[in-house]
Amino acid sequence: MSEEVRGSRGIPPLINDVHLRLILVSGKTQDFTFSPNDSATDIAKHVFENWPAGWEEERVSSPSILRLIFQGRFLHGNVTLGALKLPPGRTTVMHLVARETLPEPNSHGQRNREKTTESNCCLLL
Repeated sequence: MSEEVRGSRGIPPLINDVHLRLILVSGKTQDFTFSPNDSATDIAKHVFENWPAGWEEERVSSPSILRLIFQGRFLHGNVTLGALKLPPGRTTVMHLVARETLPEPNSHGQRNREKTTESNCCLLL
């Protein structure tokens, strides 16, 4: 089964630690434990340096292309787990994908606004 690995410090889990279950596009998962102070960049680096044995086919060339997705949104590198207010001691699921760049933060919202303005076509009689 999955081996739980302590985050960037290599020490046993603490009660206020955040447990992450990372899911690849292939559906493979691995559990990790991190401090609330660990950022998305810290997590990507740790996962890259401790690449799980069952993930060989998905191995990437650099930690800088690993991206975390939480609740449908890409996390920027400096976002910490504490800032996301994840419950300590419980497992939170995130997707891990290989992607060179992040999408623009407002591009999705802009698309939604454009769709909304295009559909305002009602006429009251």
